[in-house]
Amino acid sequence: MSKEDCIEVTGTVVEKFPSGLFSVQLDQDQERLVLAHLAGKLRRNRIRVLAGDRVTLEMSPYDLTKGRITYRHK
Repeated sequence: MSKEDCIEVTGTVVEKFPSGLFSVQLDQDQERLVLAHLAGKLRRNRIRVLAGDRVTLEMSPYDLTKGRITYRHK
């Protein structure tokens, strides 16, 4: 496996934390919550992510409890 190998999943933001982290509920597994942060492009372009937004996550195959938000769906 290389560094670029990642799992892409979609989910819904449940809660926003003050430290820039988000709690995301995955679509395929209703009881799984993932702690995620914003990717650099979203932060640089000031894309707002709020509770209830549908997002795309990248997750490492080594740690399935953390992820990075790469896209906010309209």
